Amino acid sequence: TELYELFSKGIRFYLCRQLGPQELDDKIHDTFLVVVQAIRRGELREPQRLMGFVRTIVRRQVAAHIDKAVQTRREHMELDATVRVADPGGNPEERAIFRQQEEMVRRILSELSERDREILTRFYLREQSQGSICTEMALSETQFRLLKSRAKARFGELGKKKLTQKAVSIVSLRTSANASH
Repeated sequence: TELYELFSKGIRFYLCRQLGPQELDDKIHDTFLVVVQAIRRGELREPQRLMGFVRTIVRRQVAAHIDKAVQTRREHMELDATVRVADPGGNPEERAIFRQQEEMVRRILSELSERDREILTRFYLREQSQGSICTEMALSETQFRLLKSRAKARFGELGKKKLTQKAVSIVSLRTSANASH
């Protein structure tokens, strides 16, 4: 009862501010149930830290609600008949830039380890779901997230090196061209 009263006062304001007043009582009740179930499962290891535990769960509930709302909007978004779609081909300059970027991405991917390349290619280029990649590569979700994060970091480092090398070579070309004039 005391915990529910605490929810009714302190958590109500936070949830209202973050999610709006719609169905506020239901959101408070749902969050309360999640907290009680977590406590019953033994997830609260230090009872003196109850409020921090509650805050963490409430923040996660808010984040989940926002994610769900965003996903729902994406699914229900309809293109207006008056919306113009730009020519995906673009102009010749844009196509040349795109080809250069594509070539650089291919070169960087080829320098990654086979596993890093496979994870990035499957997830970002082939747009396979995390679940299917985990199943086919025998990875847990945590392993997948960790491997993907590390692969992205390595890809970024290699990309920075390539761009730095390219910039240095352009500067040296300009310097040598200016010296010959």
